[in-house]
Amino acid sequence: MAFYGVSEGTCEAEEAFTGLASFCHPKFDGRKTSSGEVYSSYAFTAAHRTLPLGSVLLVTNPKNGKRVVVKVNDRGPWRKNRVVDLSLIAAKALGIEEAGVNSVRIEVIRWKKR
Repeated sequence: MAFYGVSEGTCEAEEAFTGLASFCHPKFDGRKTSSGEVYSSYAFTAAHRTLPLGSVLLVTNPKNGKRVVVKVNDRGPWRKNRVVDLSLIAAKALGIEEAGVNSVRIEVIRWKKR
């Protein structure tokens, strides 16, 4: 199975949870994230309040089954009812950019090189 933003390899979930996802506006392009990386709405990244920076997440839209792999490189979201902020490209890949906020399943994964 192919996923957006993924190189070849297999993955195993270490932790999973569900909640609401939103996405970061492109106006933040070029600003530094909490990890020190520069934010790009065209990179497969995410913001999470507590997961370690550099964590890799498999995010699934339960409404359409679309999946995307993102790296946590920032902190947020700062609205209490949301669990993750995605980059614009990740939101588009999941089909949630029109709604703005959508329920998602998140699996914290690690990669095993083949």
